[in-house]
Amino acid sequence: MVLTKVTGAGDLRAIGSGNIGATNVLRTGNKGLAAATLLLDVAKGYLAVTLAPLLGASPADAMPLAAIGAFVGHCYPVWLKFNGGKGVATLLGIAVAFGWIYLAVFATVWLGIVAIFRISSLGGMSAALALPVTAIFQNNSQQMFLFAGLALLVLWKHRSNIGRLIRGQEPKVGASKNE
Repeated sequence: MVLTKVTGAGDLRAIGSGNIGATNVLRTGNKGLAAATLLLDVAKGYLAVTLAPLLGASPADAMPLAAIGAFVGHCYPVWLKFNGGKGVATLLGIAVAFGWIYLAVFATVWLGIVAIFRISSLGGMSAALALPVTAIFQNNSQQMFLFAGLALLVLWKHRSNIGRLIRGQEPKVGASKNE
């Protein structure tokens, strides 16, 4: 949202879905701005998790708490009256901080779903749900519970998208408004 205001693209909450995430920034027609939004949201999650242990707590304690803080702060920012983004890019940054395997699974699932169905929200929700499953295969119950909780919040934030998916009205990536 800050980037769209600074660049004169307007108030992002009055454009498209009204969401502050990269997908809605893309609806402004500015691909560079959408990419910058995506990278900054990913960095938010990644930096919070990787820098948290520097505050003195053990990584096992600090990293999950920082992940929850970054994610909830992104989805429910006080300065936007608790109406923030849907958390997919921030969750990607958090996942990367916990290991390359999470990046690989997240990216593969998101890209695969979007390539097949051309629906960004479906890709994001599917990728979020793949993270706790990955943690199970990694035999890491702490990360499984963390990612399961964050995935449930992603689904909650996407509840309007889920309704449109059920009705067959969810917009497709690259589709014209008439499609």
